[in-house]
Amino acid sequence: MSEPTPPATGTTSGAEPARREGTAIARQSSAAPATTAPGKRSSWLPGPAQGFGVTFATMFKKVTTESYPEVPKQTKPRYHGRHVLNRHPDGLEKCVGCELCAWACPADAIYVEGGDNTEDARFSPGERYGAVYQINYLRCIFCGLCIEACPTRSLTMSNDFELADDDRQALIYTKEQLMAPLLPGMEQPPHPMRLGEDEQDYYVRAPQPGSGAEPVIGERA
Repeated sequence: MSEPTPPATGTTSGAEPARREGTAIARQSSAAPATTAPGKRSSWLPGPAQGFGVTFATMFKKVTTESYPEVPKQTKPRYHGRHVLNRHPDGLEKCVGCELCAWACPADAIYVEGGDNTEDARFSPGERYGAVYQINYLRCIFCGLCIEACPTRSLTMSNDFELADDDRQALIYTKEQLMAPLLPGMEQPPHPMRLGEDEQDYYVRAPQPGSGAEPVIGERA
């Protein structure tokens, strides 16, 4: 009795190899990919001529020359520039040290430490004031979210944009650098409240159009 012939391990020449069972691998089609027809050109000029046409058209336009810094740049009225800590008409600070601006800052550029007011040393109407206030302009992105978060409108943004410096430490502005200057009729804190007996007289009061300080909600209405 003859032994059974073992199955062939290879394939014969020209034969198609067997497919593996349980797989879904499809053979790539040998057909060439279809090509899309090129779109029609909108101009009879060749491509390079169209590109140089933009260059030649710009050459004959009026050139805008700015003599900066000899001539200061005029910004838009709502430009987001350097921050300012505003005062009340009697000179007291509007900042109450709530730290909401620091929480709202997406770049973590603001650092605030609140302090307690006393009758002998009062810097703002109310219980607290901003004892330490710093803004790191190396991080600030001038988004204005801190302005929106301020409940007393103490923090606003000016049109000052010249903040470049070659010293990194000089770009960390302190409270003394950010405070608004004293206008006529103001007194340097600390001093008692001049506009009333409590903080409500500062935040809920009759409009004062002649005041040079930053207006409160009633004055902006």
